[in-house]
Amino acid sequence: MNLFKYFREEIVAALGRLDLPAGLDTGKVTAEPPREEAHGDVATNAAMVLSKGAGMKPRDLAEKLAAELRGHPAVAAVEIAGPGFINLRLVESFWAERLAEILKEGAAYGNSDMGANAPVNVEYVSANPTGPMHIGHARGAVVGDVLASLLAKAGYAVSREYYINDAGSQVDVLARSAHLRYREALGETIEIPEGLYPGEYLKPTGAKLAEIHGDKFKDAPESEWLPAFRLFAVESMMGMIREDLAALGVKHDVFTSERGLVEGGKVDAALNYLEGLGQVYEGVLEPPKGKVLDDWEPRPQTLFRATAFGDDVDRPLKKSDGSWTYFASDIAYHLDKYRRGFPLMIDIWGADHGGYVKRMQAAVKAVSEGGGDLDVKLCQMVNLMKGGQPYKMSKRAGTFVTLRDLVDQVGKDVVRFIMLTRKNDAHLDFDLDKVLEQSRDNPVFYVQYAHARCHSVLRHGAQALAGADLSGPALAAGPLARLTDPAELAVIKVLAGWPRLVESAAEAHEPHRVAFYLNDVAAAFHGLWNKGKDDTQLRFLIEGDAELSLARMALVRAVADVIASGLAVFGVEPVEEMR
Repeated sequence: MNLFKYFREEIVAALGRLDLPAGLDTGKVTAEPPREEAHGDVATNAAMVLSKGAGMKPRDLAEKLAAELRGHPAVAAVEIAGPGFINLRLVESFWAERLAEILKEGAAYGNSDMGANAPVNVEYVSANPTGPMHIGHARGAVVGDVLASLLAKAGYAVSREYYINDAGSQVDVLARSAHLRYREALGETIEIPEGLYPGEYLKPTGAKLAEIHGDKFKDAPESEWLPAFRLFAVESMMGMIREDLAALGVKHDVFTSERGLVEGGKVDAALNYLEGLGQVYEGVLEPPKGKVLDDWEPRPQTLFRATAFGDDVDRPLKKSDGSWTYFASDIAYHLDKYRRGFPLMIDIWGADHGGYVKRMQAAVKAVSEGGGDLDVKLCQMVNLMKGGQPYKMSKRAGTFVTLRDLVDQVGKDVVRFIMLTRKNDAHLDFDLDKVLEQSRDNPVFYVQYAHARCHSVLRHGAQALAGADLSGPALAAGPLARLTDPAELAVIKVLAGWPRLVESAAEAHEPHRVAFYLNDVAAAFHGLWNKGKDDTQLRFLIEGDAELSLARMALVRAVADVIASGLAVFGVEPVEEMR
């Protein structure tokens, strides 16, 4: 249960029982956690946002609503704050019910039907198939993968997609680079000229091409071998990319080829469709701001009316040689996604593509005739640090740190968690020393240690309460009313916030909120543990009081379940013992 959604519905129902004008718009009524914990458990702005329509002062409306809410069985006290905010304090039995709910549902706790099975396409990674992925790709991969899992938990029908950019000039460069490695595999000493890919990762591709073709293309003109080498090199690189993604625990449901769209006529068809909507014209653009006029040659171009859909300028669809721009291919690709049944599309891009967002959102509005929505999440750079200094550890890539190197050094779970400890549009320092520390400063350890500590307590409980069933469903039926200490109730309240967090983070497309929440859960549990060290009456196992001990085992089990639920969204395996 999202308790705040529940109380919003109860507040709206209470308003309906008051003598108020008909037709009041309750859309802006909220029920949220108060800004300060001391103010209660639920706060609502109902009186503030409805007073004008009700023809009353906010405080007067608040008094009427408060009187109605005081009769709610889950409400222990109602207070009016300031000009008309209402704070509710809930009865202890309500929190016992939430605890039982967690124990019954286990790691499925927080699952929501908010998405109503609406289809959503999440496209992420989509790295050029020209070499191994770097740690910047790792961030986008994790953000996209976890966002997809979060949306699925919130009730959306999610499709995870990778767009293979295999139709541009970069794949011709890849093919030429592979041809050099092919000649090298045949025994020739090569030098890699500037402009080709120097990394050693292409050596196996060259060796395989030599095995397949022998010396057939060693001295052949480029026109004879380029198409075949291009296709083989792209397939080889995509195989490596898939292996790297698998090592990170990242999966995709669909791989769409740009070349397939072009060769299948979908770019031509999409631009003809856009022209039919009256959104394509021949025109001359103004020189870009800051451009030296001597360098600018105005010429007629095929343009998309991007400004009609919120962009700053209209955008070219054809290059000077008459071929389609990358933008044209991207329009066709997003139209293809829309026609496949995805009115909501989410793209995860690197921050260097920030200038591309408005035009792509404008294109989606145009080709979907207003029926489509594109949200773009930009991922900032990741700085790899060691000993307080920038760190490079890749040899096979030549110039950057690969995703696979990072995963091999610290493990996929650490990489996945750390990539979400900052919002996607903030720079991230990935400190190799810090992520291997066993301290509170290491967020991965801090959360995992809380989960492992829970299971340690449960193992001790199984011994001390011999014969007791410590499974979640059994504990849910136990004496949960014995949990009355403010410290225990505070932990339950944090746990009960998980369903709201799932829904709000999914709605905002912000998976990093899960990392912040898990840190809060871990902090609440570690805090309760420390209180038990100072006050023996707060320890989880109380000699001579099996009933209270069982109730506390229930609380510990619930903490473990919620952490496991959050880590499942992250694609991280919760540990039961720390090594």
